[in-house]
Amino acid sequence: MARIALVTCRPGAEVSVDRDLPVLVEALREARADAVAVEWDRGGVDWGGFDLVLIRSTWDYSWRAAEFVEWVEACGKATRLANPADVVRWNVDKRYLGELAAAGVPVVPTRYVAPGEAVELPGDREYVVKPTSGAGARFAARYTPDQHDIAVRHLERMHAEGFTAMVQPYVTGIDVGGERALQFFGGRLLHASRKGAVLARGTAYDERKVAHPGLEVWQPTDAELAVAERALAAVPGAPELLYARVDLVDGEGGEPRVMELELVEPNLFLSLHSASVPRVVEAVLAAARG
Repeated sequence: MARIALVTCRPGAEVSVDRDLPVLVEALREARADAVAVEWDRGGVDWGGFDLVLIRSTWDYSWRAAEFVEWVEACGKATRLANPADVVRWNVDKRYLGELAAAGVPVVPTRYVAPGEAVELPGDREYVVKPTSGAGARFAARYTPDQHDIAVRHLERMHAEGFTAMVQPYVTGIDVGGERALQFFGGRLLHASRKGAVLARGTAYDERKVAHPGLEVWQPTDAELAVAERALAAVPGAPELLYARVDLVDGEGGEPRVMELELVEPNLFLSLHSASVPRVVEAVLAAARG
């Protein structure tokens, strides 16, 4: 019987509830696996006693990124970790978008502003400021050129907490076509979803946002699939990924661009795609068997 840990985080005011977690635990147990949900920072856990440690909803990791990466490294040495530790380490910092762009993957244009660096903000269009390590739109906000001083205070707050900031043009295509999430599992497309824009005008960076507004089933286009596959192929070392989510928006010319490549703890949206549960279970059991 395969022993599988589905890794989550402790409940908190700023942490969303993982509604997929009990569904997966039950489905894996029905498939005769010994599956348990475990917080990543729980003390005294023998991670080496599991055949597979599957990262699922460690949605507080961005607040404690260094500690989380340390846990990932240790867990990856103790047992089979999905996704692998080197993938997680690379993906927790959104500076990977620069590497994808250098590899020819169409991404949302991004500038990075580390603590101590001079701040230059767009003066001719709306833009987004957010941290390179973040989840659920935490510390993210949308600004117009006349909100320069507010945006600078936002950057100062992030820099004071040690975050490197990202500055991106606000992609207006998201207001029309939304953001599409293409979910891969076991090396194949699992399903796709679309949601509306998360960052409304006037929403403060430290205000909690609805992470997945208007979520609905989506049928990806050939162009979206092609961009998603290019992004996955550009992950350093061409690792074997158990799961991946590629978030896409339309660029100014209508072409799909990568907003984020989620290889750490992407929400699977199984409540919307319940028919995908058997395929996820099959792939997880196969990974546990090695």
